[in-house]
Amino acid sequence: MANAKILVVEDDEFLLSMYQTKLGLENFEVTTAVNGLQAIKLAQKDKPDLILLDLNLPEMNGFEVLENLKFQDHTKNIPVLVLTNYSQKEDIDRCFKLGAKDYLIKAHFIPSEVVEKIKKFLNK
Repeated sequence: MANAKILVVEDDEFLLSMYQTKLGLENFEVTTAVNGLQAIKLAQKDKPDLILLDLNLPEMNGFEVLENLKFQDHTKNIPVLVLTNYSQKEDIDRCFKLGAKDYLIKAHFIPSEVVEKIKKFLNK
């Protein structure tokens, strides 16, 4: 799906720019947010095709962002892939219960694998 819009929500500037570059090279239209409140505003305004969401965020954590997005009619159908360092089973279960489509632990996936996952979701 060429030119699909991806919202990357990540407070680590290095990771954010790396994913922005990597997704841009794959012809995705990338917007970024560095905190939870900004993520919700951008999701409502831009209606991205997919959101890549970190859980450890300032202002509003990823769980709250996910819950907020899934609660609102105009953002509830946007697929959300959680990309985080949190690896506790209860965090994973909570994200799926809140409506995440997938849960990726940063340490287990290199960026190109994350991009492949995104492509798979967008081609469904």
